[in-house]
Amino acid sequence: MPADSIQPDAQQKQEYEQYVKSVTPTHNLWTQMGKAFLTGGIICCIGQGILNYTGNVLGMDPQTSGSWCSLLLVFLSVVLTAFHIYPKIAKWGGAGALVPITGFANSVTAPAVEYQKEGQVFGIGCKIFTIAGPVILYGIFSSWGLGLILWVLQMFGIRVG
Repeated sequence: MPADSIQPDAQQKQEYEQYVKSVTPTHNLWTQMGKAFLTGGIICCIGQGILNYTGNVLGMDPQTSGSWCSLLLVFLSVVLTAFHIYPKIAKWGGAGALVPITGFANSVTAPAVEYQKEGQVFGIGCKIFTIAGPVILYGIFSSWGLGLILWVLQMFGIRVG
């Protein structure tokens, strides 16, 4: 009997649809947006606190304060990822935890932690940029392309910015 002649009957289709419906997770858009807003807001408040502390208490200039803020947020994200806490935050907060700089640090750290048992070269070295690599690649390519466009426009005497 050819494989294409076997057709599921109506009852099998209905049972399959019920099964798919039972295992498919349901999400409330407004709840997800609220969680993302709250998570991203907390991360930003922590960053603002670091910025205020380094600027007002330690007396750093705004550029140095911003550098320390970024550095400390990345460090905090790496530590939380190493202790398997950041993935739980990201699962709960969604894009609110993945969009800021902390999410990028997590995307580099997570593969390094996961594949460290495979060794320095074939584990960490090969896998560390599996998530962040495309972001870096397209970021560099986009900046190169936009720089080329700006250069061509300036050759024709068009001033931008």
